[in-house]
Amino acid sequence: MIIIIIITILMISSIMAKKNNLPVRLFIEAQKNENDGHFEEAVVTYESALDEVKKFRFHGNLKNKILSKLKVLNTTIAYQNNLHFVRR
Repeated sequence: MIIIIIITILMISSIMAKKNNLPVRLFIEAQKNENDGHFEEAVVTYESALDEVKKFRFHGNLKNKILSKLKVLNTTIAYQNNLHFVRR
């Protein structure tokens, strides 16, 4: 009887985790923006994905990826802004 309850709980949590893939979709959208060179839009989308990831405890790896992407993008944006400032 306990095994059936455990299996049911695991199945329900699996379905809920698959159903709530908003952080993954936002991450993919942010990657597309980043690849297209729209760094500011990518930062906003990554931050939205990070907010969604914080709501779930199953996406620890995704959270680390988003944080590293945000660090790189903020550095890139700062570099580009400094480069434009120096050239003018």
